[in-house]
Amino acid sequence: MSKPALSSEPVSTRERFAWCLFDFANSSFTTIIITVAFSVYFVQIVVTEDSPLGAGEALWGAAYGVSMILIAFLSPVLGAMADHQAAKKQYLAAVTGLCILCTAGLYFVKAGDVVLALVLFGLANIGFELGYTFYNAFLVELADREEMGRLSGAGWGLGYLGGLFSLALAYPFVKGGLATENLESYRQSFLATALFFLIASIPTFLYLKERACPQPRAPNVSVWTVGFARVGSTFRAIRRYRELVVYLVAFLIYTDGINTVVVFSGIFAAQVLGFTPQDLIIYFLITQLTAGAGSYGFGILTDRIGAKRVIAMTLWVWIGIVAWAFAVRSVTEFYIIGLVAGAALGANQAASRTLLGLFTPVGRQAEFFGFFSVSGKLAATLGPILYGQIVLWTGSQRVAVLSLAAFFLIGWLVLRLVNEPAGFLAAQSAR
Repeated sequence: MSKPALSSEPVSTRERFAWCLFDFANSSFTTIIITVAFSVYFVQIVVTEDSPLGAGEALWGAAYGVSMILIAFLSPVLGAMADHQAAKKQYLAAVTGLCILCTAGLYFVKAGDVVLALVLFGLANIGFELGYTFYNAFLVELADREEMGRLSGAGWGLGYLGGLFSLALAYPFVKGGLATENLESYRQSFLATALFFLIASIPTFLYLKERACPQPRAPNVSVWTVGFARVGSTFRAIRRYRELVVYLVAFLIYTDGINTVVVFSGIFAAQVLGFTPQDLIIYFLITQLTAGAGSYGFGILTDRIGAKRVIAMTLWVWIGIVAWAFAVRSVTEFYIIGLVAGAALGANQAASRTLLGLFTPVGRQAEFFGFFSVSGKLAATLGPILYGQIVLWTGSQRVAVLSLAAFFLIGWLVLRLVNEPAGFLAAQSAR
């Protein structure tokens, strides 16, 4: 296989900032739709009161899990296609548009519209998560090994700042809570989220450059055929990327726990501790600050001590977090947990993306980050489904949250098997 050609055009500060701004833009979806507003609206309003106890949580977890399975199947193939066509930016625009349109469509979801809610949310989440496959793939082109952790951390940090802005934007719509007279205003927060995502992502598409060159394709061979063939060739050569494979297994396991915390944290706070929508807004405003600080600060630390060490540190913090959440009794205590969890989340995300970037050959970034998405999305299937089922079986979200400690401990054990320098050398030799 010939080595891919890349443009020698230098990377500007403006382009790096434009790349980071996509993290700023898409954070509105995770913050408002997944964590703060729509998840709670779905469980308490869309799934009506005559449903069995725990049905809302179980349906939400199942919908999230199923969408992640579809994403896991699509990510590496679409990534390979984008690499072959040198079209990461176009693919990113397409899936971002899907997410924005379906997010806006959530405005039309009312009490009892369970199927409509699940379809729109599922499609929006597919668009959102596929976007990360193409967006993350640019990291390898924008920074060298010595700066990758810093840039990844800056992106995540700016993303959490975007979460703060989107929370501030949503607050006037949701401050009245889920009272019947406020539901129209509450649903308008979904429209505001879509508009925020649209406007804030414009600089990314204006200034981010595609440095790869399209690769030749035989006549009458579809790009889908090429995509599947490239993925197949990567699997056949998988022994060359032993450290990457082991890391992806570890990432799959520990990210399952983290994703489940993110998906259910708002529901846990509302159902167990009686948080109101206003309380949730304040809570996530606070956690966004520490998450942003954790992303940027640990991004710098990652360049100094290595991504693997930073990830391992955060996993032990996560074990402490879920144990603490199991025993939490007061709102104030849960706020403190959120501060710690935010920092651990930001640090883990920045270091995880950096480690994959170090293990990725130039010219196959979208494909490899597609495999990264496979791990992340498969990881997001078991945890939420298991969490929902434990709540359904036991009636206790405390037991469900404590069960997540197993994901972090097992993930740490697998991560210990990864040789970071060997993984970097394997990526370099494949270029």
